[in-house]
Amino acid sequence: MSGIWPGDTQCAVLLTFDLDGVSAALNRDPEAHKKPSAFSRVQFGLNVGAKRILDLLDRYDIRSTFFIPGYTAERNVEIVKDIKRRGHEIGHHGYLHEPAATLSPEQELEVLDKGLEILEGITGERPWGYRSPSLEMSDNTLSFLIQKGFVYDSSQMGHDSPHFVETSEGRIVEIPNDWAQGDAHYYTYNRGAGTLNTPQDIYKAWEMEFDGAYQYGSALILNMHPHTTGRLAKMVVLEKLIKYIRSHPNVEFMRCIDVARAWTDEGMR
Repeated sequence: MSGIWPGDTQCAVLLTFDLDGVSAALNRDPEAHKKPSAFSRVQFGLNVGAKRILDLLDRYDIRSTFFIPGYTAERNVEIVKDIKRRGHEIGHHGYLHEPAATLSPEQELEVLDKGLEILEGITGERPWGYRSPSLEMSDNTLSFLIQKGFVYDSSQMGHDSPHFVETSEGRIVEIPNDWAQGDAHYYTYNRGAGTLNTPQDIYKAWEMEFDGAYQYGSALILNMHPHTTGRLAKMVVLEKLIKYIRSHPNVEFMRCIDVARAWTDEGMR
């Protein structure tokens, strides 16, 4: 066993994608559609970026996890079905991309139920994983997830490898996050706010994140968005990174649910 993984596996790589569509924009501003230039940017993920990413993953025979808000899923049923058909996991990501920390307990439970119903209705399988929109959980989120039968959460940043989190309702697997392993904070630019890094900057940052995960026998968990990483130069970054990772022995690409099930079934720590 190397690091935290069984057998010869030295490092696991989890490529995850938040397919927000227009949900986050509408949650921030219900009249966002009245700003068509900015609105078209988030529409890009559904119109172009998602298929590019799916085709790239197919070429390298990689299965990943897509977190999808219910609002996006019910308006883009064929895309959701295509993601499922290609063998990827679909996780819960709110309804209208509502950060859980902004909701009352009653509202948070309602959003969980609504998303579960929509995603299961489309795919025929309930989602087992959850990622809070904007990674803003409430202090009830983990307990609610356990009550609703979720296997894992992917919203916290207190570790850099999968682990158990204990709550008053029991324990749940955490597939952790970190700003440095997401695309939005590197790439996103809006007039008057934000910065724009070059693709070379991001490639080098993520290459070194993988090097660290490989050295410590941990996991590289990337959090990407089709409306961001699905663009031209960013796709080159992702493919180049996949090739770099593949040049190392004993690395396994995994879906979040596969890692979470291993923790649950085998008692890994």
